[in-house]
Amino acid sequence: MTDTQSSAIQPFGTYAPRGLVARITDRTVTLSGKSWAGRRIGFFLRRLAITMLHGRPLDVERFGARMRLHPYNNNCEKKVLFTPQFFDPDERALLASRLKPGCTFLDIGANIGAYALFVAAFAGPGARILAVEPQPDVFDRLTYNIAQNPFGTVKAVACAVADKAGELTLFVDPRNRGESSLKIVGTNEGAQIRVPAVTLLGLAQGEGITRIDAIKLDVEGAEDLILEPFFREAPVSLHPRLLVIEDGTAQWQIDLVGLLEARGYRQIARTRLNLIFERGGA
Repeated sequence: MTDTQSSAIQPFGTYAPRGLVARITDRTVTLSGKSWAGRRIGFFLRRLAITMLHGRPLDVERFGARMRLHPYNNNCEKKVLFTPQFFDPDERALLASRLKPGCTFLDIGANIGAYALFVAAFAGPGARILAVEPQPDVFDRLTYNIAQNPFGTVKAVACAVADKAGELTLFVDPRNRGESSLKIVGTNEGAQIRVPAVTLLGLAQGEGITRIDAIKLDVEGAEDLILEPFFREAPVSLHPRLLVIEDGTAQWQIDLVGLLEARGYRQIARTRLNLIFERGGA
């Protein structure tokens, strides 16, 4: 039994922050993300708390959702747990301003569900949210987090999204599970698993989706492999209004920005990690 499976047996609240760890988490979530000093203090306190946890997760509420977070080999979980204000604040603000209740949102490379649950918390009971994650143990964390919330609008899908359907090799980075990829991009080549894969169009069609309001795509340099065939084959009715994609310019094999512009998108923001595009006339 893995650590994730073992902790998933325990009810939410079993690992609530206590003592000094609780005081540290209370402090780190209030630090300013705009100052160098605030970030340095946050990172120092985070390391201290992680050492004190001795491998245990923590049960917290973040972005309006309950989550059990394991802040050890996953930068996403570290940020969401200790410094959620540093976790893609501009991207989240744009999604909150653009997406309406009842929206359809695809979180590709969902990790432990931070984006999917953030959207679910404000999108209402009519929303439809897919959280797609190929790594089995991370998928277990994702499904646990979804189950702790009453939204009923988030469906977890255990697969990779790629340029073709079938079974593909996923290169897993044991130091940061959020950087695992279908390409070898800063990952440990020795850590490989076979995972089922679908195309983005196949995913939408298989789930009976006829409209997509927004997609968050974080697949460590494989964004071009996914989007090129999608925009070549998908009907315009499936083209999302909003795209949040990890900036993998150095790894992309095509001019993905040019492709999106040719499909009627304009870049409306560039953050530290992501590019954000909006489709005109949507």
